[in-house]
Amino acid sequence: MSAHPAPIRAPFWTPGVLVLAILMAAGAVAVLARFIGGIGYVSNLSTARPWGIWIGIDVASGVALAAGGFTTAFLAHILGRHYYEPVIRPALLTAMLGYTFVVLGLIVDIGRSWAIWKPMIHWNFHSVLFEVAMCVMFYLNVLYIEFIPIVVERFKGRVNLPGPLAGLNNTVEILLGLADAILPKIMWFFIIAGVVLSCMHQSSLGSLMLIAPTKLHPLWYTPILPLLFLTSAIAVGYPMVVFETTLATTSLKLDPEMQVLSPLTRFTIFLLGIYLTLKIGDMVIRETYVYLLDGTAQTNAFLLELILGVLVPWLMLLSPAVRRSRRWLFIACTLIVGGVLLNRVNVFVVGYRPPVSENYYFPAVTEMLITVGFIAGLMFLYRFFVTYFPVLNRPGQEVSA
Repeated sequence: MSAHPAPIRAPFWTPGVLVLAILMAAGAVAVLARFIGGIGYVSNLSTARPWGIWIGIDVASGVALAAGGFTTAFLAHILGRHYYEPVIRPALLTAMLGYTFVVLGLIVDIGRSWAIWKPMIHWNFHSVLFEVAMCVMFYLNVLYIEFIPIVVERFKGRVNLPGPLAGLNNTVEILLGLADAILPKIMWFFIIAGVVLSCMHQSSLGSLMLIAPTKLHPLWYTPILPLLFLTSAIAVGYPMVVFETTLATTSLKLDPEMQVLSPLTRFTIFLLGIYLTLKIGDMVIRETYVYLLDGTAQTNAFLLELILGVLVPWLMLLSPAVRRSRRWLFIACTLIVGGVLLNRVNVFVVGYRPPVSENYYFPAVTEMLITVGFIAGLMFLYRFFVTYFPVLNRPGQEVSA
């Protein structure tokens, strides 16, 4: 099946977009306060609690939920399943924007944000953080390169720069022509590199917590935490594609593309089943199930993550009727997305309890405002790109077999 994406002919400034702009402005004010007054001025982070929702949501969850980019690329381009091409560009856009805001979240979170470039110069092969930083940096550049053909398709032959920039029209056209001639021949390299790089740092994010056995709750601390992070990211890739595609096509009144999304989730049954088996098997082998009934907030968060975020949607997807229903498929995939998001928050925030910390961490209002502002910014840019660039199919435009 092939897709024919085009810019969406719909008004950009809608009430929803205006709300996003307001949230972005509020988040920008909070970010400004963070850089003027320091991290302590806008957050409840401390020496004992150096990680909060900026890492748990903006970074760890952002990386995991952007996995749809490499999972769909692997399926369509490497395995040759071109039937799923209609969802590749939306997934690529989500991944590109997701990783962009991951980097922005890191800039806000680290104390010396002006030194974020140093891992590129000062290499430390003994640090997991170094590997994560390098992989994220390279993968983000790969995503930008993979997005260039969409930019070329939008502007090639239509470059019309305003005012004094008009003299650059021919130069820009030449550059677009070169990109159009060269990139298709070497894109296979970037697709493979994207899959490899993404798998590397997805697992390495889990490796970060292996050095904290006394700080992370036993329900989450395990030697196979890197494997759990990798398998959960792969498992959430296709549900995230369903989630964002359904939201976009509903709000823009487009073809829901159920003929693509429904069979796509059949892979999720297998992938999520592997993650569920590893999760339960690890708990049984390490006998950490003894903590399940102690009634603490951490245990309740684990049960919520496992039951509502993994087991229930997995059972739902086993039903062909659920996979054929747009509403129920969206609900199942939303539960999976929420389950992986909750897992990352649980590992980095809820389950993380340093022995020297006497108080539970709860984010400050300005902390939450920054995170909400980032999410609003991502949604704002997504709406901008699908409105003015060929990402989605236009209303009434069917994909052809």
